[in-house]
Amino acid sequence: MIDNYEKIVQDNLNQLYGNLPKDLAKNLPGEQDGERFILDAFGEKCLIEPKGITLGDEKHSSVFGILISLYALNACPDVSVPTPLKAFKEFPDSMPYVGAFATHTEKLIVPHVPKIKKSVLTITKTLKGEEAPAGTGGDFSFIVYPLPKIALCYIFYEPDDDFPASVTCLYSNNALLFLPVDGLADVGEYCSKKILKLIK
Repeated sequence: MIDNYEKIVQDNLNQLYGNLPKDLAKNLPGEQDGERFILDAFGEKCLIEPKGITLGDEKHSSVFGILISLYALNACPDVSVPTPLKAFKEFPDSMPYVGAFATHTEKLIVPHVPKIKKSVLTITKTLKGEEAPAGTGGDFSFIVYPLPKIALCYIFYEPDDDFPASVTCLYSNNALLFLPVDGLADVGEYCSKKILKLIK
């Protein structure tokens, strides 16, 4: 039986392949191999095919499948513009998702700030990341790319005698070009979950 996730992914793929953009590989960016498109997503090799999406070794009809198929549907020639970085709440129509974003993207990883600090090199290497721009703030920070044109900047404050640890996650300036706002919220959540997986 097809579940709802699988149906959404397949509907997105049918829409994509029903009118396949000529420059899709360039716009993702990725490589084209016949009907297959290959790109990096969430730190793994991703295959987009007419009948499904594979991420790493798994066929995905889950949220990952929805996000990647939506990303492909929204692919355009524009390049990612990382700065000035944007808070999630600055995106239009983000208000219904702001609470969940704070809980599932930022607060989710607060207890793990010391472990994350020790694993910055692993995290940035896996997620195609880099140093955050000068003046970003926090005790440490970095940028990662869960999808090729969507950058997330994580800013970490370590606990001290007066304040508990905290985390802020900002987006590349034009991230909304490449995914709708609810998709961007999910990218934050699943990127944070990937970071937790990498530090275990």
